[in-house]
Amino acid sequence: MQALQSIPNHIVCLADHEAEARRVLDDNAWAYFAGGAADELTLQANVQAWQRTQLLPRVLNALQGGHTQVQLLGRTLAHPVLLAPVAYQRMAHPDGELATALAAAAQGAGLVLSTQASTPLEHVAQAYQCMAGDPASDTPGPLWFQLYLQPERDVTLHLLSRAEAAGYQAIVLTVDAPVHGARDRERRAGFRLPPGIRAVNLPMHLPANPPATDTLPDSTSAFESVLQHAPTWADVRWLVQATRLPVLLKGILHPDDARQALDIGAAGVIVSNHGGRTLDTTLPTAHALPGVAQAVGTQMAVLADGGIRRGTDVFKALVLGAHAVLVGKPYIYGLAHAGAVGVAHTIRLLRDEFEIALALCGCATPAHIRPEHLFK
Repeated sequence: MQALQSIPNHIVCLADHEAEARRVLDDNAWAYFAGGAADELTLQANVQAWQRTQLLPRVLNALQGGHTQVQLLGRTLAHPVLLAPVAYQRMAHPDGELATALAAAAQGAGLVLSTQASTPLEHVAQAYQCMAGDPASDTPGPLWFQLYLQPERDVTLHLLSRAEAAGYQAIVLTVDAPVHGARDRERRAGFRLPPGIRAVNLPMHLPANPPATDTLPDSTSAFESVLQHAPTWADVRWLVQATRLPVLLKGILHPDDARQALDIGAAGVIVSNHGGRTLDTTLPTAHALPGVAQAVGTQMAVLADGGIRRGTDVFKALVLGAHAVLVGKPYIYGLAHAGAVGVAHTIRLLRDEFEIALALCGCATPAHIRPEHLFK
């Protein structure tokens, strides 16, 4: 691990972290971490949808004894912010996923580790659990493992076995990316993984997940090759039965898909459009969330991922039916220019802003959030 870095005084919000990250990341890494699919309309809309959702505060409510704690899958979390799965974090900073794990645990944030992590999943779990056990750390959040189903079920089963043995508490199955989106920004930059960076938890011979189509022969279509192994609801049913851990589906936008996830035995859904990185012009997370939350009611966990940049966004997500939120790009920006301290700072900014939003909307705790706190 590198020596801890300090945060400059001028960095006071997540947008400031983004600006610092752009200064230190090369064009190759920036295209990967900051980019989206096609014209990046969904990438932009994710942020704009939260910004355009207006709060309607209540005043003069008693705020004594307030806190930011929430309940999620039977656990009490210090706050409702989790870190979304992001691949190849050592491309952003040499300490990569280890720095992220230490920061998340220290700040009481849940962590979802990507299948395509550039650090062994066991090492990440050990770092997270070690810091979470430190009396100086906050109430630890959950440690989850994000999964892409592999074409060979034996490979998937091996990943599940490793995750269970390492202490991961849930499996997050990504369901919205059977193939890469058309990422124009990456193609313009000629994106390539730097030497020494790869998905170390997968066998060397396996292709990337989700598979890319830009290297197919001209006579071959995606449907004739990589999509032959695209996961189906039958595969999700198999997965739920194959692991003792709860399974959450990440990439749900349609209420009917949320209902099917509930029927098939999933423990939760993550409302997400893959950060605008797969199919452009899809519905922003903020707009999809209410329908999904209404479809499943209180029967499963509902999380929101995509475009969260302020504590007020976290508040709005909870109003619209989420139990917690995930952030991806913001903490990677903090990681890029300041390592573990940068990740911790992004989490703390969001938590502090969320606490301020609670108080100024007249809510002592997240349990006091009501639908009428948003202007319709």
